[in-house]
Amino acid sequence: MAARWIARRFERLIWKFRLISIVPVVLSLLGSVGCFVIGAVEVFNAFLVIMRLPFTTKSVAAKTIAQMVGGVDYFVIGIALLIFGYGIYELVISDLDPSLEGSEEQHTNILSVNSLQSLKTKLSNVIVVGLIVAAFKKTIGFEVNDATDLLALCGSVAMLALSAWLIVRSHGASHD
Repeated sequence: MAARWIARRFERLIWKFRLISIVPVVLSLLGSVGCFVIGAVEVFNAFLVIMRLPFTTKSVAAKTIAQMVGGVDYFVIGIALLIFGYGIYELVISDLDPSLEGSEEQHTNILSVNSLQSLKTKLSNVIVVGLIVAAFKKTIGFEVNDATDLLALCGSVAMLALSAWLIVRSHGASHD
C-alpha cells in the first residue's frame, strides 16, 4: 500500500515536471514577436527609401528590394518560432482551448500540432521557405559577369525550384 502511494506521488511529480517546457514556449513566442518587429522595421525602412524617389543608381533599387525581402525572411523566422512554441505547448503541456472552439476547419491550420512528427514537418517546411527567401534575397543583386556566374545563378534557381517542388510534394503526401 505504501509503495503504491509513493508511486502515485512520484508520477504526479513527473507529470508536473512537464511544465518546465513553458520556458522554451515563452522564449520562442517572445522571439517570434521580436522577429516580427525586426521584419516590420526592415520593410518600413525600405518603404521610406522608396518614398525618397528617384533612385540614383540601379544598386539602390536592388538593395531596397533585398531589404524588403530580408524583412519577409524575418517574418518567416518569426512564424517558425511561433509554430515551435505553439507546438511544444500543445504536445507537452495542454491543448489550447481557443483552437478547439468553432468548426472543424479551424482545427486544421498550420498551428495545429498533434504529434512530434507533425511539428517537425511543419517546422522543416517553414525553414525551407525561409532558406528560399534568403537565397532569393542574395540573387537580387547578383551580377552575371561570365559563364560561370550564369551557371551558378541557373543552378541556384534550379535548386530553389526543386526545394519548392519538394515542399509541395511533401505537403500533398502528408494529407493523402
